[in-house]
Amino acid sequence: MLFNSLGFALFLPIIFFLYWFATNGKLKLQNMLLLVASYFFYACWDYRFLFLLIFSTFLDYFTGIKMHESPNQKMKKFWFWLSIGVNLGFLGVFKYFNFFASSLADTLSLVGIKTNFWSLQVILPVGISFYTFHGLSYVIDIYHNKIKPEKNFIDYSLFVSFFPLLVAGPIERATHLLPQIKKERHFDVARAVDGLRQILWGLFKKIVIADNCAEYANTIFNHSGDHTGSTLVLGAVFFAFQIYGDFSGYSDIALGAARLLGIDLLRNFAFPYFSRDIAEFWRRWHISLSSWFRDYLYIPLGGSKGGTWSKVRNTFIIFLVSGFWHGANWTFIVWGLLNAIFIMPSIIFSTNRSNLDIVARGKYFPTIKEFLSIVLTFSLTVFAWIFFRAKSLDAAMSYIGGIFSRSVFSVPNFKALVGSQNHPYILMLFLFLFIVIEWLGREHQYALAALGLKWPKPVRWFFYYCIAMLIFLFAGKEQQFIYFQF
Repeated sequence: MLFNSLGFALFLPIIFFLYWFATNGKLKLQNMLLLVASYFFYACWDYRFLFLLIFSTFLDYFTGIKMHESPNQKMKKFWFWLSIGVNLGFLGVFKYFNFFASSLADTLSLVGIKTNFWSLQVILPVGISFYTFHGLSYVIDIYHNKIKPEKNFIDYSLFVSFFPLLVAGPIERATHLLPQIKKERHFDVARAVDGLRQILWGLFKKIVIADNCAEYANTIFNHSGDHTGSTLVLGAVFFAFQIYGDFSGYSDIALGAARLLGIDLLRNFAFPYFSRDIAEFWRRWHISLSSWFRDYLYIPLGGSKGGTWSKVRNTFIIFLVSGFWHGANWTFIVWGLLNAIFIMPSIIFSTNRSNLDIVARGKYFPTIKEFLSIVLTFSLTVFAWIFFRAKSLDAAMSYIGGIFSRSVFSVPNFKALVGSQNHPYILMLFLFLFIVIEWLGREHQYALAALGLKWPKPVRWFFYYCIAMLIFLFAGKEQQFIYFQF
């Protein structure tokens, strides 16, 4: 069930009214309802993989209790590695088996050994990377005595499978979400309205920005040899806004839907395209994943406490693993490697925490230095996105080769793109308005969090009405959320 589908438009109000009015405020009934709704939500995609989700949930629930009750460190370690091994085993089989098998076959062919590798013809279970990481963080925290295991199976199951975050995050922590699940929740009108506002902005990001950008990005990337260098640059920029609108739009809808139900999820995006360096970008992009890798991989490796070599090594490991987490393709690994290279100067010279504050806080415009830093950071990010979007390394290199040609100085060929649902000039106007609204709202949790709250009520509601009408009138061709494949 997609957030931008008619099914979800019916599902969410039904759950909302049952949750607040049919349960009489009883916590156990609310949690049971949310768990059933979450399993139904997941089953709408493919009910056959619901068993995998429930098994993974039970495994971590059971091993968490066993670790806590273990009489010695040896047994505790046994249950810990059992959970880690099975979870990563499932992830490896479904997501990475074919990649490793084909890579081995390619390597053997280089030395003259030809093999016919056996591949798994299975669908990747949607959300497996996300709910696996939910469980892993829970088990790791118990092992290190940071939390105690949850004894209530319903509450723990809801923590893993709460439907707003189930298939594309944010990646939650037990320390943040479980206490909210176990605490009585009461309806708050202001909180619900704020949730609706964030859902509205998330839908605009996804349906108007991401889906329209996707049409042009797909046209240009799929036929890159037919386009000039300037058009290829435009295609890369379109994809940059597609993936941001798509993923951050999903996160906005997820956070807004959870807030309607009285639950606050972790923030996942903080206006990353206004970053002044790559280090700041990664503090603002997919925050829940970046912080997960920081806490459960980077810091255990030694973090930045060692010498320069240790910091460089740990940074490369983090970005290579991050690339591999996104998909079983060498393009993702190169994407991660590129980001590691881009961030390296700030790691070596210890400037990676120079830009911790919001850019141009309290001002309408950035300084010239800030503006140029934003443009440079965005350009590097767009360049790396080419590998993320390309189907293969050869396709990515061909695309980049087309950019670095004389035709990059020509005017983009808009005539070749007019066949899409909305004209490129209309999309560019939307992108300009989108950037302006995001810039004005950059000091808050999301763009519309405070924008217009001081306006006269009729003006504010007219503004929201205009956004809603744009969603209906200028919706791009429906595209699946990009991060469903991860």
